[in-house]
Amino acid sequence: MTKCISILGSTGSIGTQALEVCEKLNIPVAAITANSSIDLLEDQIRRFKPKLAVAGTKEYADKLSIAVADTDTKISYGMDGLIEAAVIDEADTVLTSVVGMIGLRPTLAAIGAKKNIALANKETLVTGGNLVMNAAKENGVKIYPVDSEHSAIFQCLQGCPDKKLIKRLILTASGGPFFGRTYEQLKSVTVEEALHHPNWSMGAKITVDSASMMNKGLEIIEARWLFDVPVQNIDVVVHRESIVHSMIEYKDNSVIAQMGVPDMKIPIQYALTYPDRTECDVGVLDLTKVGALSFYEPDYETFRCLQACKKAIETGGTAPVLVNGANEAAVAMFLNGKISFTDIGEIVWNVMQDIQIGSADTLDSILSADLAAREYANSFVKK
Repeated sequence: MTKCISILGSTGSIGTQALEVCEKLNIPVAAITANSSIDLLEDQIRRFKPKLAVAGTKEYADKLSIAVADTDTKISYGMDGLIEAAVIDEADTVLTSVVGMIGLRPTLAAIGAKKNIALANKETLVTGGNLVMNAAKENGVKIYPVDSEHSAIFQCLQGCPDKKLIKRLILTASGGPFFGRTYEQLKSVTVEEALHHPNWSMGAKITVDSASMMNKGLEIIEARWLFDVPVQNIDVVVHRESIVHSMIEYKDNSVIAQMGVPDMKIPIQYALTYPDRTECDVGVLDLTKVGALSFYEPDYETFRCLQACKKAIETGGTAPVLVNGANEAAVAMFLNGKISFTDIGEIVWNVMQDIQIGSADTLDSILSADLAAREYANSFVKK
């Protein structure tokens, strides 16, 4: 069980819920970080009294320093601050819940400092899976998944005596707000529609990723690294109710599923208390009230981001880095009204055809590929 934690991304949906879990379980908080939510970060400093708090920029850090001058919390900012929070001596676990590839460098730093990782930043493994998993092995570090789907797989694996017995990992997807729509219908959807998720409350970027099913594509790549399973043995099924969070199929064709109400506190808490379980203040799953569970094949042709991610991990090298970087840039442009919703999928699919795929064996090669993908995506608006 976690003795002391550092939370990268403490003001987001995962971070705020993680702090509630820490408060309930009396887990001390050594460091917290945010980008621009300075007022909330100030509240968290006063409530949890961390040794370190990190803001996104010097401007935000200066503002925060003035606001909490009466406390003992040190204020830092930027990537240097994130890394400082990731390696802080007091913490034995680092929860990485920042959004996007920005989480890669501090996660590698935390692993180098022999911190266990509670991973809620899927882009870390999408872009640097080989580096991260090798570093974790070399440093004797555990990586505990926080995403509901990967936590579900992880929980199901607790009853698996031999990984060779696994036939398939089956990730469930809600299908997002546009389930059942055609590609033509998706061309005219608005930002407001894309941000209206049927089951989960998440930040803007992740919610758009869910609407495009990019989120599920990234989860396929993440699952490949987390569980060391070939991508050919990882499938996706659309499950609208979000009650079955994911499943494992064994060689004898039996299927083990993890179920629960759609509440992120369960996977967050399990990552912090593993291998123990403790009471969690979430709703009780009453299947008699749920009534029925539905499952559908995903539409790979309409939701091209999902197809692109499968192709990327099959291709290997920097292909996953390219699709992730292109998507991050494209989602930002969509949220700012510069491109259409379907443009996201076109950019993500085409980046692998138009930019040379190289080796992803070093941090520099990964960062270079990410920059090229973002520049490619941003050039889309100028065409």
